[in-house]
Amino acid sequence: MSLNPDEFRRAMGCFATGVTIITVDLDGEVHGMTANAFASVSLDPLLVLVCVDHTTRTHAHLHAKKRFGINVLCEDQRVISEYYARPERTHENAEAEAGARFDRTSHGTPVLHGALAYLECRLTSSQLAGDHTIFIAEVEDATVREGDPLLFFRGKYRKVGEEVEK
Repeated sequence: MSLNPDEFRRAMGCFATGVTIITVDLDGEVHGMTANAFASVSLDPLLVLVCVDHTTRTHAHLHAKKRFGINVLCEDQRVISEYYARPERTHENAEAEAGARFDRTSHGTPVLHGALAYLECRLTSSQLAGDHTIFIAEVEDATVREGDPLLFFRGKYRKVGEEVEK
């Protein structure tokens, strides 16, 4: 079987994911990117992973800063996801174009207003994996809010549907 990247992408699109914004402070400015390649790794210690394409600016920022935030988006934050998914985005226009506003943690890491959950992360290791790097980080703090997540399935944004009965 000879699988091409488009077929692989279509197959992976069958796996519904949440949507996150990875945020990094760089010289007092908020830099971010949309990511759905995010997962819990371990409960002891508390570890998560995020996969980042080598060509993104965020890739270099994560290596340089070693501290970042993971913001799990609410269902009403699609515009923010779309903004940070664009390669030509700039941090200067995030609030004006997408309504993205940020607070800072005591470490200076940006926290997106209105996110469903926020994780304060410290990079512990990274592993090259094809055209991406897998960044593994220890979660030092977390905030959870009420609401429903923004989902991504088969190339489209979605909302949580009905609960499946037993």
